[in-house]
Amino acid sequence: MTSLSRARLIAILVPNALLWGAIGSQYIGHLVPCEMCMWQRWPHLAAIVLALVAILLRGQPAASRLFTLLAALAILVSGGIGVYHAGVEYHWWQGPPRCTGGGFTSLADLMKAPVVMCDIPQWKLAGISLAGFNAIISIVAGLAVIGFASRKAAR
Repeated sequence: MTSLSRARLIAILVPNALLWGAIGSQYIGHLVPCEMCMWQRWPHLAAIVLALVAILLRGQPAASRLFTLLAALAILVSGGIGVYHAGVEYHWWQGPPRCTGGGFTSLADLMKAPVVMCDIPQWKLAGISLAGFNAIISIVAGLAVIGFASRKAAR
């Protein structure tokens, strides 16, 4: 298996696993996603589409590499959002007022707020929330895809 093939494999499998894991935790585990949780899903969906294009273009290495690297970038974006969300959950920094309960000036504003707050993790394992796990896995996977996709083919 070539390094570009490995990169494409990671670029398709990891976002699928994370996205389906999030959907499973929502519909099977009954964890209601907050607004920031949803933000993390969109780059994974984009990464899946980009990785599929890269796979379809596997006969054209330069184009396939480009789409694989774009998929890696999308995975890293989700990881970055995960870092931001985890920081909000751990109260390292402020999150968006709309989903953290701050900034309401009227009862009408409060009534429009989402039911699930972004600064209260619904689930943790070893002190790491789902946003934290998404950040860790996405950043490692995104960097691995870049590393494999950037390698020159063996001669």
